[in-house]
Amino acid sequence: MPGTGAARRALTIGPHTIDTPVVLAPMAGITNMAFRLLCREFGALHSEDDGGLYVGEMVTTRALVEDHKESWRLVTMGERETPRSVQLYGVDPATVRRAVEMIRERDLADHIDLNFGCPVPKVTRRGGGGVLPWKTELFTRIVSAAVQAAGPEVPVTVKTRIGIDDEHRTFRDAGLIAQEVGAAAIALHGRTVVQHYSGQARWQAITELKELVTDIPVLGNGDIWSAEDAIEMMEQTGCDGVVVGRGCQGRPWLFADLAAAFAGKPDRVRPTLGDVATILRRHAELLVEYYEDEGRAVRDLRKHVAWYFKGYPVGGEMRHRLATMESLADLDAKLAELDLASPYPGAAVEGPRGRAGTPKKAHVPEGWMTSRELSTEHAARLHEAELDTSGG
Repeated sequence: MPGTGAARRALTIGPHTIDTPVVLAPMAGITNMAFRLLCREFGALHSEDDGGLYVGEMVTTRALVEDHKESWRLVTMGERETPRSVQLYGVDPATVRRAVEMIRERDLADHIDLNFGCPVPKVTRRGGGGVLPWKTELFTRIVSAAVQAAGPEVPVTVKTRIGIDDEHRTFRDAGLIAQEVGAAAIALHGRTVVQHYSGQARWQAITELKELVTDIPVLGNGDIWSAEDAIEMMEQTGCDGVVVGRGCQGRPWLFADLAAAFAGKPDRVRPTLGDVATILRRHAELLVEYYEDEGRAVRDLRKHVAWYFKGYPVGGEMRHRLATMESLADLDAKLAELDLASPYPGAAVEGPRGRAGTPKKAHVPEGWMTSRELSTEHAARLHEAELDTSGG
């Protein structure tokens, strides 16, 4: 593949070397252990290290400090998961520090990522998520607390967005601060909070950040729908790796394509409908192992059905039936009704997936953008922003 050689460098995150410079972005309710393992299985087809870095679902630092059982389960990794990557979201430096200390004490992570990219209004209207980096001192204190608590053995990385909107950009300051206080890398989603997931990711911002932040890796995120997109992003922006989110929904085989592309191989997965059915079934098995509850596993799988069969000749009635499956036996019976010999449909399967939506008003606390410093009033409400509904 022309140009592939320029992107074949490994990604270094603290003491960890990732042969394929690809990171699976945490997605709430999607990237649990079962999905991560499925992605790893595909990434391993063309890589010795499972084809990237696979980060667990985001958990709030407050939930860990308050000892919520489900949150601790989310940060517990499987035996195959190396390095063990955990994503945390917090708004209070002391709470973030204590959560990281607890993770270290329990030896649960080899890498910690901090999420500053959430665009969800109920988080941002209280000053959290993607609008928090506007308060530079608070942002600095949070990242510093995590880095200090993690120590040199557990690198801390940061994920953020361009800014709140085009008039309130924060990515340059965030990158310089992260580099200064000892973060191991920074990832930039090329959209503002106002954009949510709409429109096109602006890769030029990733280029700008890479030119500005020179001591630590800069990762690019946004609109990676294929291996070719990943190669193009790295060549266009000079970034050190890519972060893949919605592009792998219903397409865990994307990690095989990515590993092949970065290894300079032309191999690409082009699954028939029968292949997709087999992969979906494998996903179901992994979910049963993860939850130790078949009913919960198939209920979790329902949300993936539309993504898996995007572009394939599976009618609306059958999609609905699959999305209401009750057991593995029920799933098997319904999959057997499909025309499993149907070939890969090509372009219909490619491109954007998941909900893109439209630009939305930036929901921030009153007076939030008048100063880069955190007021007493805003600080008092900030703890309300630490919810379990974040993502970047």
